[in-house]
Amino acid sequence: MSGLTTSLPRAAWLVLARDMRLAFRRWEQVTHPVVFFLMIASLFPLALSPEPSQLRNIAACVVWVGALLSSLLALESLYRADQDDGTLEQLTLSGQPLAVLLFAKTLAHWLLSGIPLVVAAPFVAISMGATGEAFGVLMTSVALGTGVLSFIGSVGAALTLGSRRGSVLLSLLVLPLALPVLIFGARATDLAMRGEPAAGPLWLLAALLILTVTLAPWASAAAVRISLE
Repeated sequence: MSGLTTSLPRAAWLVLARDMRLAFRRWEQVTHPVVFFLMIASLFPLALSPEPSQLRNIAACVVWVGALLSSLLALESLYRADQDDGTLEQLTLSGQPLAVLLFAKTLAHWLLSGIPLVVAAPFVAISMGATGEAFGVLMTSVALGTGVLSFIGSVGAALTLGSRRGSVLLSLLVLPLALPVLIFGARATDLAMRGEPAAGPLWLLAALLILTVTLAPWASAAAVRISLE
């Protein structure tokens, strides 16, 4: 029992480190969501108006719609490559709890796709006329929200492993479940930009993150086992 207790954290760490190394060998996995995020933000001033007062009114919506779509962009590759090269099957047969190993993979996905969006969010907000007072709440909400999206997306990615049109199905599965994240995240950002307390939406995002971190790895593990049968 003590050996299992010792080896399980190491196994999760090895999965996390492997995914990080592979991602940094293919920089497009890290850069594409951020570039897409910045492109979405740059289109609104061109389509609407460069007037700062008008852009400031929709800044929260732009940031969160861009973050949501950018997160979806990176989800399909979460398990697909590991299924193609047999790694996912080896993880299933490793003797370690599959849910813990998939938690490590999802955490790596969040570090690679969510953290760059957190860093890019203030720059998008500045381009939309936001002030610096809201950046703390903005970055906190994006960090919490992208974490929720990664864990929800992991379930969707596992469910669509056996589908030829996985990207379409993945979007249809994840988008309805991501609506609370969009609502609470945009609300927290908007309140912060207006100088009002934003603790309520942030606590709701934190509660959603705890819920998804607790349940999503087990659901993903069950879906992966079904897909590999």
